[in-house]
Amino acid sequence: MVEASNTLPVRRQRRPLPPTLVIGLLLVGLVLAMALVSLVWTPYDPARLNVRARLTPPGSEGFLLGTDKLGRDVLTQIMVGAQNTLFVSVVSSLLSLLIGVALGLAAAAARPRLRNVINRGIDIAAAIPGILVAMVLATTLSPGNTAAIIAIVAWFTPSTARVTLGPAQQALAQDYVEAAQAYGRSKGFIMFRHVLPNIAPVLIVQTSVMFASAILVEATLSFIGVGAQPPVASWGRILRDAQPLIDVAPSLMLYPGLAIIIAVLGFNLLGDGLRGWLDPKQGGHGTGGQ
Repeated sequence: MVEASNTLPVRRQRRPLPPTLVIGLLLVGLVLAMALVSLVWTPYDPARLNVRARLTPPGSEGFLLGTDKLGRDVLTQIMVGAQNTLFVSVVSSLLSLLIGVALGLAAAAARPRLRNVINRGIDIAAAIPGILVAMVLATTLSPGNTAAIIAIVAWFTPSTARVTLGPAQQALAQDYVEAAQAYGRSKGFIMFRHVLPNIAPVLIVQTSVMFASAILVEATLSFIGVGAQPPVASWGRILRDAQPLIDVAPSLMLYPGLAIIIAVLGFNLLGDGLRGWLDPKQGGHGTGGQ
């Protein structure tokens, strides 16, 4: 009887995956699979030009999605473009996470006066329109992926620091932090051993949302000509090249647009699903007492 009663709470704690999380995982998995497959196989050579086959309609002459103005296979360009778009988005999001979390934790651990100074600086940086900052930085620097990454990091870091600061201050007010201080633990040890694991669910959700936003920003910067440069393929660059041909071949804008929508929707649904499944209010119980 004792053994049966001990197993009941474990079963009750199991929660099914939210539908948004499942759909998000499927969409993100689809985009990642397309990018990974393109590393080893594409229907045609991405650099292959076939002027005779330019603007071939979808499904004709062996081109599933047709060809662009230079005769390049659109499906191949979409697949290869996923590599660049995801690369810029992942690198910029992870850098923003690293810098923003470090800044937020530093502000939470600082003395009140210094914390207020850092907090005001974060608020001022976050109040500036992010897309304006990204466009100014991208146009000031040499156009390309490096400029896009720097621009996205400058945009996302303040919001990441703000998201980190609040939960970190709440975690510092817990009893287990006072116990760690009583044992003589350093502030750095407490931040990385106790505070960071307890705010990890919030940061995981924030990272997923940043991925979605970074894809949009990268596509926007490439579309206006300050992001990926030829011959690098990018969804935003494909949209830019297809814009003058919208009356002649509207499908050229349809496919990269759908790719962007699927990727952004997937990461947003993934973030929403993780927010409900991880339950940040309960996420810190396992580490807080250690």
